Amino acid sequence: MNDTHVLAASDAQAESTTDKKKTPTPLIVAIGASAGGLEAIEQFLEHVPALSGMAYVVIQHMDPSHQKSMMVELLSRVTPMSVLIAETDMQVQADCVYVIPPSKDMSILHGRIQLLEQVPIRGVRMPVDYFFRALADDQHENAIGVVLSGMGTDGTLGLRAIKERGGLALVQEPDTARFDSMPRTAITTVVVDIVAPPDELPKQLINYLQTTTRIPKGDKMLEVKSQSALEKIVVLLREQTGHDMSMYKKSSMYRRIERRMGLHQIENIANYVRYLRENTQELELLFKELLIGVTSFFRDRHVWDVLRQEVFPDLLSRHPPGKHFRAWVPACSTGEEAFSLAIAFREAVEEFAPDGNYSLQIFATDLDEDAIERARMGFYPANIAADVPPERLKRFFTPEGKGYRVNKQIREKVIFAPQNLIMDPPFTKLDLISCRNLMIYLGHELQQKLFPLFHYVLNPNGLLLVGTAETVNAPGLFSPANNKARLYQKIISPLDKQVVPRYFPVVHVAADARKTAAAEGNLQVLADQFLLQNFAPPAVLINNDGDILYVSGRTGRFLEPAAGKANWNIYAMAKEELRHELTMTVKRALRQTDIIKSMAIKLLVEGAQASVSILAQQIEKPTALQGTIIVVFAQGENMGESIQPDWQNPNQRSLLEELRHAQEELLSTREEMQTSQEEFKATYEELHTINEELQTANEELSTSREEMQSVNEELHTVNLELQAKMDALSSANNDLVNLISGTDIIAVFLDNSLQVRRFTPASTQLFKLIPSDIGRPLTDVVTALQYPDLAQDAMTVLRSLVNIDKLIEADGNRHYRARILPYRTLENIVDGVLITFIDVSPETQKKFH
Repeated sequence: MNDTHVLAASDAQAESTTDKKKTPTPLIVAIGASAGGLEAIEQFLEHVPALSGMAYVVIQHMDPSHQKSMMVELLSRVTPMSVLIAETDMQVQADCVYVIPPSKDMSILHGRIQLLEQVPIRGVRMPVDYFFRALADDQHENAIGVVLSGMGTDGTLGLRAIKERGGLALVQEPDTARFDSMPRTAITTVVVDIVAPPDELPKQLINYLQTTTRIPKGDKMLEVKSQSALEKIVVLLREQTGHDMSMYKKSSMYRRIERRMGLHQIENIANYVRYLRENTQELELLFKELLIGVTSFFRDRHVWDVLRQEVFPDLLSRHPPGKHFRAWVPACSTGEEAFSLAIAFREAVEEFAPDGNYSLQIFATDLDEDAIERARMGFYPANIAADVPPERLKRFFTPEGKGYRVNKQIREKVIFAPQNLIMDPPFTKLDLISCRNLMIYLGHELQQKLFPLFHYVLNPNGLLLVGTAETVNAPGLFSPANNKARLYQKIISPLDKQVVPRYFPVVHVAADARKTAAAEGNLQVLADQFLLQNFAPPAVLINNDGDILYVSGRTGRFLEPAAGKANWNIYAMAKEELRHELTMTVKRALRQTDIIKSMAIKLLVEGAQASVSILAQQIEKPTALQGTIIVVFAQGENMGESIQPDWQNPNQRSLLEELRHAQEELLSTREEMQTSQEEFKATYEELHTINEELQTANEELSTSREEMQSVNEELHTVNLELQAKMDALSSANNDLVNLISGTDIIAVFLDNSLQVRRFTPASTQLFKLIPSDIGRPLTDVVTALQYPDLAQDAMTVLRSLVNIDKLIEADGNRHYRARILPYRTLENIVDGVLITFIDVSPETQKKFH
């Protein structure tokens, strides 16, 4: 059996075996191209083996006016595989090539092709992006995207979606492309797996797939040796980048590492470790692979609708005019999420509080410094039109070159900075944290460290927004504010300062309160403290997990620090004799609101035997203490209920006590099991509902993207039109340069600080100007004018926006008509002044008569 048959067989085995009769969907290779793409597609398919075990879908920009495509005939000449025009509901099969028909958008569902009518939206169509995204959603890791020669940016966002789902990204080497815009944009925007000439891409793809089929899968990757190798990789990454990846999800890391091993045809993870030690560039690429940031403008549209229509209006109504809000977007990637937040807030303010003078400062951070640099530029490819509604695109973006740039007023609201969320200090006094689709890549331990951090830096009633596939499991810290949008609100408590990250200093509230009371001489507080310290029974306030929040009285007789690392948990600190009763009493108190009393327990207190009872109650009021439990240690038989009869036989007494303990534990276990079953059922129903909502959202997104795809224009027509526009622009630029050089009008352009911005060649007649003077104040330049008020008049024009005309004398008995007027941009913004001088000397006039 040859290698191609082995590849096909291994792919078939990788499919789900739940339905043996169902034909498994092969790996699908989607090939996207535009200008100059036909030649590249032919070179690619010409080098594909006849039995590769994969299916190939070709998405080529074509003229929608052509009813019949010649692609089938042309491609059939270079490949022995069957080449077919794609039809609706056609099942994709291995070793076949499917070509998109003219004037159609193509999608895929469960391995079956779906064709849709193209709808022109704003003159832009992106058929490659459309199919790539659909393929990623349908096939996940079995999706392979290939971007070949073409103009524009079609394919970039789709390739990004394929990478997010675990698929493979291949791009033609830009230097070999007739038009390199599409491949070059993809390489600079996406972490591409393979870059090569089109005739070499098939060979490298097949070598990669053959290698990955021999890499151990599933649990075999978790063997001790593999675990040790993974830890070594984490160490190498930390040494190279300075970032610790040890708390990221192991499964996600294994998948990324496996991908890199397949690309280099390394079958053993230990060998890959050696390869990393010898190639620092591979360490950087692996780090980029682990940090794949998938984001887009207004991702999950319903979430942004909730923010703009419900969350922001409520936030504005609860604060006075002029309030300055603060938000943090950790793991912001290339900035789309942060800019979306700024736009949504701006729209909410204009709709619900136009006169409130509210503002929002957004801090956007990410571990990837390259992504931060791209975010700071605020420039995005033209295919963001598929995600940004037309009215927002027109209002908040400016067309520039081959894409769009975020307008200045939105860019100013966002501050981008590289940050390690785990190690670096966070931003504080925040009203909103948008941490979407990050937790799914982090281990449980790291998640439980981040929730207290987010709780600590948020203002009272602050909000935490997470991804639609994420939940916040942090009892006592956050409560759901909107389940559908995955929005959580910080739980307010005077004990907030106790619930802080481990690397922040803990403020002891009780000690501070005593000092404040003593300083103010508050008699009531002093008396209450005296009674608590001398007469009240020892007590502690704990949360649901048993962590001690507050201590009252002398509890040293019942609690003691546990050996080892400091642990302020009541179950760990309780003395051995009390631990069982304490656990059972607190568990009962968590299930009801009444005071729970334990039986009397014999305990050695200060050298003498004493009887101790434990009382516990869950607190409902005041609201600030809601959800906490007060635990009281009371000495004396009368405080508890002893059910121990006075048995003479100590063995019988011991057996009865053990039986009672077993009965209580059994009852508690049954109640916990019943509660867990109810919670699991509710969780299952919630997940089922979420799954249905996601499927509905997926279908709606596919439909909306269908309406906003790129216009399918003919290859040569697009090329000629763009070339004509470039020639016209170049011609206009040449005309402008010759006009400025050939005119005798003296013109000097100044900015708002009266510094030289530009000047015509004739300006040297009056000013000693050279090219290096650009950026210098005009007042520093030597002039032949007898015009001491020039700077003052220029500032007057800036302030009043009224032109000034004067007759000015210059050296040599020359006279000039000086005119000062505001310099206006295309957006009608005053950005300096323009000063012109026309020679009106009699001698000059005689030359022209």
